[in-house]
Amino acid sequence: MANTPQARKRIRRNERRTVINKNRVSRIRTYIKNVESALEAGDKKAASEALAIVQPELARGVARGVVHKNTASRKYSRLNKRVAALA
Repeated sequence: MANTPQARKRIRRNERRTVINKNRVSRIRTYIKNVESALEAGDKKAASEALAIVQPELARGVARGVVHKNTASRKYSRLNKRVAALA
């Protein structure tokens, strides 16, 4: 249990930030799933449009510190490769 006022404040702040960060990660995952579902359907146009939405979302996640830079790069690279192979 936190003893100092600052430690109590950090606990409160961490709880608020956890909710925000979970929402950010969930949003990124949703956009990635949109690309994957378009890939499953074989729709290259929809997949490339969804990929164009995923890239800035991943970059935003990196900037906010919820996704590691290399993880975001790897995910985008693999999605991009799969969309390009759909041709």
